[in-house]
Amino acid sequence: MAEEPGGALLTPTKNIEDKSMTEKSLYERLGGYDGITGFVNDLLPRLQGDGQLGRFWAYRGADGIAREKQLLIDYLCASAAGPVYYTGRNMKLSHKGMNISESDWDIFMGHAGATMEALGIPEQECNEIATFVSSLKDDIVEAV
Repeated sequence: MAEEPGGALLTPTKNIEDKSMTEKSLYERLGGYDGITGFVNDLLPRLQGDGQLGRFWAYRGADGIAREKQLLIDYLCASAAGPVYYTGRNMKLSHKGMNISESDWDIFMGHAGATMEALGIPEQECNEIATFVSSLKDDIVEAV
């Protein structure tokens, strides 16, 4: 038995289910790697074709876009508790100097919502995705 700081003994407990062992991760509930790849495959063309957001891809080569797409897939998989290791930069560094505005953010969120709707992602998962993505806003949107 282990001793807790302060002297109390910790005893092993039996028959207590660990929630993380019984509840599927967001990664699993989204369909794993293939599900997240499908999400990115739907979202990126929406963003690239948008009259305002398309500027972020206007002068990128196909190879750079493919690399960025793979990094996005890896980032989302890792962030959703999947067995994928993300090797890219953090969101603040990745978006620094891009001059992403509040308006850009709102348009992006609209496209993300449209993608979730088009793919039939359940409400609980949509809410979890929206909460996660919203937590990144301060690292992505540049203060004016």
